[in-house]
This record gives sequence, C-alpha cells and structure tokens, in this order.
Amino acid sequence: MGVKGFVEGGIASIVAGCSTHPLDLIKVRMQLQGENHAPPVQSLRPPALNFQTTTSTVHAPPLPRPPRVGPVSVGVRIFQQEGVAALFSGVSATVLRQTLYSTTRMGLYDILKQKWTDPETRNIPLARKIAAGLIAGGIGAAVGNPADVAMVRMQADGRLPPAQRRNYKSVVDAITRMAKQEGVTSLWRGSSLTVNRAMLVTASQLASYDQIKETILEKGVMRDGLGTHVTASFAAGFVAAVASNPVDVIKTRVMNMKVEPGAAPPYKGALDCAMKTVRAEGPMALYKGFIPTISRQGPFTVVLFVTLEQVRKLLKDF
Repeated sequence: MGVKGFVEGGIASIVAGCSTHPLDLIKVRMQLQGENHAPPVQSLRPPALNFQTTTSTVHAPPLPRPPRVGPVSVGVRIFQQEGVAALFSGVSATVLRQTLYSTTRMGLYDILKQKWTDPETRNIPLARKIAAGLIAGGIGAAVGNPADVAMVRMQADGRLPPAQRRNYKSVVDAITRMAKQEGVTSLWRGSSLTVNRAMLVTASQLASYDQIKETILEKGVMRDGLGTHVTASFAAGFVAAVASNPVDVIKTRVMNMKVEPGAAPPYKGALDCAMKTVRAEGPMALYKGFIPTISRQGPFTVVLFVTLEQVRKLLKDF
C-alpha cells in the first residue's frame, strides 16, 4: 500500500468524477431550486397613514411555489440555454477535488482496511469498515474543501442572471478570487458539512460496497466479475445517496450563498440553512436532486472500482 494506494485511488477517482460530472452539475442545480423567495409585503397603505394598529397591515397572499423540475428537464434546459459545454462547468474543480479529496480518502481507507484485517481469517468486521470510511472521508474532505466550494459555485453560476454571475475562468481563478474578495476562510465555508457528508458517503459507499460484494460471493449468488461489481456498486450508491443527500443539499446552499460586504449572510450556518429550507420548501426539500444523486452514485462507483482494478493491474509491478 503506502503511496501506491493513493495514486491508484486518485487516478480511478478522477476518471469516475469527470465521466459523471454532468449528473453532478444537474444535482447541484436541482438542490438550489426554490432557494430564492420574494420578501413578504408588510403593508399596502401609504407611509403617512401607516399607524401602529393591529388592523393597519394587509397581508398579501402567499406566492405559489415554483413547480419542481425533474433531472431530465434541468439537463435539457442547461443544454438549450447555455450549450453543451455548460454540462461540464466546473470540471477543472472536479479534477482538483478528486485529486485532493478522493485520493486521500481512497488511500487512507485501504491503509486502514489492510491494517484492521484479521491476518488469519483475512476478514474485517463491518463496524471496522465503517470506522475506516468515517476517518478517511473526514480527513479527505478537510483537505479538498476549497476545490469543493469552487466546484459548487462554478456549477451553479449558469443559473444566475448575467449581471450576478461570478464567471470564474478556472478552479485556480475561483480559489484566488474567493481568497482575495471574501477572505481565505471562505475556502473552508461549509467545511463542517463537507466533512460530515464525506464521512457518511465514504463509510456508506466503500464499506457497503465491500460488504455487499463479500455477501454476494459468499452466498454464491454471482461470480466475482463485472456483474457483481455493478450490482454491489449500485446498491452501495443507493445507501450513500440516502444517507448523504440532506447534508449535501445544505452544503450546496451554504457554499453557493453570496455574501455582500457589510451585509448579513443569507444563512448563519448549517442549522439555520436547514431550518429555513424546511420552513420555506418543506422537509422533502432536503432530498432535492436525489434522483441525479442516485444516477451519479451508481455509475460513479462502478467506474471507480472497475478503473481501480485496471489501474492496479497496470501498476502491479511498481
């Protein structure tokens, strides 16, 4: 293991991340749907007649919520309005994120798994797999948070009016401008959410993949091959999506919020964002982007592990 494990995991993660990037972009756009709400109308009376009485305020009827748009419609709209290249907005940030975050988590997970495997039975309990995933995911997320913030902003930029777009040229430009305009700490905005999400994703994705694959092989349901890898990957992707989607929605909104100089931020923190989201859009808003999340997690995990096996074969002599 050692450095070799990090290199193998990093290459596989970059290939998987780039190949599923459009689905990740659609997920981010769906998670931001319904975020902006018009301010309530406090009074319809002229200021001169607006006395302090209980009858002086006329409440406007609540505005209807905009209809939720599905992943296919979001993808088609991006293609029509912004062009096919927009589906890969922020792909440079994805490469950097996978290089920092996934390389770290994949390498650490394999090291911990090897260390905690029983030398006699060559088995590792599920609890230790989960613990390895939690540790590896948390450390990887802390390392890769700046690239994660840049990726979310670059993916979300196209949904803003032209005058409000940030128009980052690349992930380096995004990180540089954020550090200059908003301070270095802005690069770790939402880091607690990123760490929590990464711990959940890594523990549920990698640990469940290993456990499901082992169970399939032990029961003799399928042989060790592509069919087993695909089945275990999609099952692991579903588990990871269910566990992480609410945190992912809040993370996306906190990272994407625009803080004007001297003005209060839209969200005070993760809890405030969660409460405002649920209050304004209902509890199911925390599962916005769930379908593209599943659609991405499955292929991502399949590409990740298939590529990983091939890379290991190529590097077996090193």
